[in-house]
Amino acid sequence: MKKTLALTALACLISAPVMAKTWVLTSADSATELGNWKVTSNMLKVKNQNFSIEQKVLHGGKQEGSKVIIITSKDGLTIALSPTRGMNLLHVEGYGVRMGWDSPVKEVVNPAFMNLESRNGLGWLEGFNEMMVRSGYEWTGHPVTADGQIYTLHGKAGNTPASQVEVEVSDNAPYEIRVRGLVKESTFKKADLQTMTELRYVPGSNSFALHDVLTNHADYPHDYQIIYHSNFGKPILEAGARFIAPMASISPFNDYAKAGLKEWQNYAGPTKGFDEMVFNIKPLSDENHHTTAAVINKAGDKGAAIQFDTRQLPVLTLWKNTDTEKQGYVTGIEPGTSYAYPVTIEREQKRVKQLQAGQSTQFDLTYTLLHTSGQVDDVVKKIGEIQGSTPIEEIETPIAKE
Repeated sequence: MKKTLALTALACLISAPVMAKTWVLTSADSATELGNWKVTSNMLKVKNQNFSIEQKVLHGGKQEGSKVIIITSKDGLTIALSPTRGMNLLHVEGYGVRMGWDSPVKEVVNPAFMNLESRNGLGWLEGFNEMMVRSGYEWTGHPVTADGQIYTLHGKAGNTPASQVEVEVSDNAPYEIRVRGLVKESTFKKADLQTMTELRYVPGSNSFALHDVLTNHADYPHDYQIIYHSNFGKPILEAGARFIAPMASISPFNDYAKAGLKEWQNYAGPTKGFDEMVFNIKPLSDENHHTTAAVINKAGDKGAAIQFDTRQLPVLTLWKNTDTEKQGYVTGIEPGTSYAYPVTIEREQKRVKQLQAGQSTQFDLTYTLLHTSGQVDDVVKKIGEIQGSTPIEEIETPIAKE
């Protein structure tokens, strides 16, 4: 069936690309690979919208063979993601604002050139430069050796090329664009977790949504973890920028972060010698179980906000890495099922979840690029309403020791 779908879409693209609404760019099942590809609103004869969707195959260095899909909306956002790197979001730009950061890693590194077990399980860092990387799903968190294997930093999904990639454009206004990618974590005698990722974007909007469905295809139950590692630098992050989120409590990840607990909400400028500080947050949510976390600049007219469902993603990690710009000046807002402790600790503290054979679960997040003071004020008000009169408990002792 998948083979027929892929061949049909390919035939439509060749014979009448301006009429096609669904394209299969990659299919491992049918050995389909379109390579460099592009479609525009003009080709689709869409009126009152100006957008394009393009796939590029990169060359040179460790990005040889990596693919990038770029959605460009003239009056909205430009969204870049990589099917080669687990459908990770590379960066998002619009209205003179960028969601993303400047990593020392400049290339879109092809996982074929990475060894996740290098540096005692920290090899993941050799490709880390994305705005959002899915850290999971078989495991996440800091590396540890247990059960006869190395659980590498933040899992494998973010360095797994998608086996199936599709682009869809709605026939009708507002012409929603959807980009889907199937990421498989399948290992003989171990796991068969498969995630259908989906990005949804309406041209002209300043927000987009992720809808991911994780399924256990094995005949046995299997644990899973996920952290949506979402990262922001300049121009949003700067001296005087603030992090805001409704929360019941916040605690330092380790002893080093204790020194920054009283200033958890505020950011310094680039600071040489600043090691990363991480904080564990128990978020509050509204009556629909929705919550929002955001980072906003000093002037309060730029920011990035993430809305998520606390039934799906019950914990939140704040990562502050205000090192020098060349080293990587960045902060992370990270909704997840787990904190960033090694999987062994997360199991002990009963935050590791499990899917039964054939069972699925889903994760829904909405990212918004804030580019006016009014938009920032609305998010601040929303977070304040969720917080209400609930005091924030600042817990000085880390909840676990690595």
